[in-house]
Amino acid sequence: MNKKTRPPYRKLAISLAVAIVAVVGGIGGGSWYWWQSAIAPMQSNSPSSPNLLQVNIPEGASAEEIGQILQEAGLIRSITAWKVWTRWTGLWQSASGFHAGTYQLSPQAPLPDLAQTIWSGKVQQVSFTVPEGWSQKQMARYFEELGWFAAQEFLDATQQIPRDRYPWLPPDIPFLEGFLFPNTYQIGLDQRTPEAVIGVMLNHFQESALPIYEARSGFSDLSLKDWVTLASIVEKEAVVADERTLIAGVFWNRLQQNITLGSDPTVEYGLGITQTPDQPLTYAQVETPSPYNTYINAGLTPTPIASPGLASLQAVVAPEETDFLYFVARYDGTHVFSRTLSEHLRAQAKIRDQQDAQQNSSNL
Repeated sequence: MNKKTRPPYRKLAISLAVAIVAVVGGIGGGSWYWWQSAIAPMQSNSPSSPNLLQVNIPEGASAEEIGQILQEAGLIRSITAWKVWTRWTGLWQSASGFHAGTYQLSPQAPLPDLAQTIWSGKVQQVSFTVPEGWSQKQMARYFEELGWFAAQEFLDATQQIPRDRYPWLPPDIPFLEGFLFPNTYQIGLDQRTPEAVIGVMLNHFQESALPIYEARSGFSDLSLKDWVTLASIVEKEAVVADERTLIAGVFWNRLQQNITLGSDPTVEYGLGITQTPDQPLTYAQVETPSPYNTYINAGLTPTPIASPGLASLQAVVAPEETDFLYFVARYDGTHVFSRTLSEHLRAQAKIRDQQDAQQNSSNL
């Protein structure tokens, strides 16, 4: 094959080989020493120098631009060595290979390790935790307190239902309450946006919760929204794990007998308040009309009232069989369960008397 018909890839291979030989193999007696020192870790004699340096790789940055960023940050000695290395490994021409983002990189890391980190997209990550039973308003305040974005930005984003990516989302929900799965998550430092955190929570719901619903038996007529809604009410009522399936069983009994659920957390959600042992719900609040007031309205609330965890979701599709129809909180996390209204009223009176006695003794 003559020179004129030599394929382009042969030219590239030869030129790369020439470049490597020229740098590594022999232009000057100290070239091999130069190559070893160029790709070796940057060392610092200063005990106060930071272990990690934060650098940002912008979207669409070329391999050469990334090398300049690393050199300016003091992470590599030679831009020439960076060029040789990335060409030799095939990273130089691959614009999609390096990932944009914020990285924490060590000056003690050798050049090949730095390149591999950025190539693999191991960006700096931060974590956030959404506990079971939180509402989206609580999440919004949390993210605002973290300084990630304004609470209202998050609430606005929850009203954008991304059915193009999550077609299983119910068609009749006004926002994503209940479907933002509670867990501890890690995301890239540059992903701290409402849309990104909502995305990872919906992904986790899809991976962890949705299979439970799809595998349910005996509750085939339960819609996805109703399942999450009832689970959210169970989540807010159940404090002691051992009572979770029993509470779910009581609610199922009441729904089947067309008895209002009479759940305090639904009233609190509708009024935007939180009761405490010192300030329980008043009769006036319980009697205040609201679509979420399950003392007044039969059936479930229009939407979930919080994000239920797996245990509550499972309890709804596998409730404990019981003939209890009522329960009242003891204010220690447990409940007194009753079969009849008269038993329930007696339990309520006894707990009120105990609370009054306790308050009187503390005032002495």
